[in-house]
Amino acid sequence: MGISIGSDSLYSATTGMVNNKTKTESMETTLNNASATDEELMAACKNFESYLLEQVFKGMEKTVPKSEEDENPYLTQFGDMLYEDYAEKATENQGVGLAQMLYDSMKRNTIV
Repeated sequence: MGISIGSDSLYSATTGMVNNKTKTESMETTLNNASATDEELMAACKNFESYLLEQVFKGMEKTVPKSEEDENPYLTQFGDMLYEDYAEKATENQGVGLAQMLYDSMKRNTIV
């Protein structure tokens, strides 16, 4: 994550960190709740898959070499939101299936 002083990317980086912390705290609370319903557990698993995919997309974007003329100010400003939306859409459509595997594993290993 690049932070440059005097530009809007500091705002983008900061809001991204706050949103990620909120997401992880929400997932942790749901998973630690022994009386969570199946729907809440599945929602937490989908949130985890979405978060993981978002981090993968951001990592992939860093591997693409860029020059000054290829720099897109909109992608610089709103790229985090774009990758978050891509990750949510992929999770909704069960593209990877990680959430379902995680859910099944947690249900199987839960002591009732």
